[in-house]
This record gives sequence, C-alpha cells and structure tokens, in this order.
Amino acid sequence: MGGAERNARKRRQEQAAQRAVAAARKSKSDRNKVIITVAVVVVIAAAVLAGVLITNSQKNEAAGVQIPVKNVSAELEAKRDGATVLVGKDTAKVTVDVYEDFLCPACRQFEDAYATQIEQKVHDGTVRVRYHMLTLLNSRSDPPGYSLDSANAALLAADAGKFPAFHASLFGAQPEEGARGYDKNQLIKLGQDLGITSPDFANGVNNGTYNQIIEDAYQKVSNDPALRQDFGNGQVGFGTPTIAVNGKVVKVNDPNWLNTVVSQAG
Repeated sequence: MGGAERNARKRRQEQAAQRAVAAARKSKSDRNKVIITVAVVVVIAAAVLAGVLITNSQKNEAAGVQIPVKNVSAELEAKRDGATVLVGKDTAKVTVDVYEDFLCPACRQFEDAYATQIEQKVHDGTVRVRYHMLTLLNSRSDPPGYSLDSANAALLAADAGKFPAFHASLFGAQPEEGARGYDKNQLIKLGQDLGITSPDFANGVNNGTYNQIIEDAYQKVSNDPALRQDFGNGQVGFGTPTIAVNGKVVKVNDPNWLNTVVSQAG
C-alpha cells in the first residue's frame, strides 16, 4: 500500500471520527435539552400546583374559624324595621341611610373610615342611621349566599338587641370577596358570643327568617332612580356602599361629610 493511499485512509478515518464526535455532542445536547425542558415543565407544574393550593387556602380562610367579637364603645339604641335597622334616637335631627353588603370591600373601607364618627354622632343624639343590609354580592362568595345569610343574621341580631356589635364584628373580620363566607353555624356562634341566648336567633339563621324581605328590599332599592350613581366610563347604576340623606345620595370622599350633613340640617 503506497503512502498516498495510507494518507487518504487516515484522512477518511479522521473525518469519520470527527463526525462521530459531532454526532455524540449533538445527541448529548439534545438529551440536555430534553432534560432541561422536562425540568422546566416540572417547575411550572409545581408552581401551578402551589398556586392552586394557595388559592384554595385563601378561599377557605373563613372555614371553621371563630368570628372575633368587636364591641362598640357605647350602648346604641337599635331596632329592626322590616328589612332595615334603625340605630339611634328618634329625636335625632338627621337620619342617614347606609346601604351596605357584608361582603363588599368598599363597605368595609367606609366602616373603617367613618364608623367611629357615626357612632359618636349617634351616641350624642345628633344622628340616626338606617342600615339597609343588601345582597348585591350574594353570588360573589364561594359558595354563593353569604350576603343573604349575613344580612338575615344581622336582622335577627337586631331583634335580640345586638345589632351594632354584630354589624361591627362582621365588617371587622370581613371575608374576601370571591372566597368562602362565614357559614350559618359561625354566624350563630358570633351571636352567642355577643350574648344572644334565645333559640329564635339560631332557628332564624338556619331557616332564613328574613330572606324574602331582604331580597324584596334589594330589588326595590337597586331600582330606585334616586340612588343611582355615575361610576365613570359610562357606568351608571346602584352600588354599595351608598349613603343618602333625605333620599339624596351623599358623596363621602370628603372626610367631613358627616359634619357637613349635620350642619346643613341645623
């Protein structure tokens, strides 16, 4: 075999070896890609699962917990009148209508901002409040129905003379919109913690004593032209919270709105 032939064979062997190395490298790269892809999928799946678990946990935060009692600082006169609760003296020169839903986050913000001011005015006899507990967000709890159950329980608490503290407690520990609300047993336990001992309260919560008048009141209120508001972007309608005096909506973005209402009445 001549030298030229040996050199040619050597070159062919070297080229074959280079091709084999290149193929091996490509195969390893492909395997790494597969491994990396699988790892990414596993990480994503774990993140999704963790998100689902966290979401479910958040949705069920209200499950089985005891609703903390939030007492009001003064004894306030309260009585039920149909589907509303009147808090304060009949001789007060101003009656403020408050339309709320126990699941409404904006209602919670309203209570956080103004409950103390309102309580002081009610206590000194200047203001009387007519609370309308509504079911605007009744479908927004999981399961649906918390707005109605809590409104019914609040009216029953008014019958038992415990509305102000019951009302304050539910807003003080408000469940998240879209999550689980407090069930009937939890609402009954709150009433008991506030000193309601009559079996009529527990029976009324379980049986939905005032459900129908609450739903009827909501239909009437939500279709009242005087209570419609402009929410911007062409959205006009009824929402919670709505605050009204003498049938006219009051804007509460001014921190002094209550003093203004009282001074105008005087």
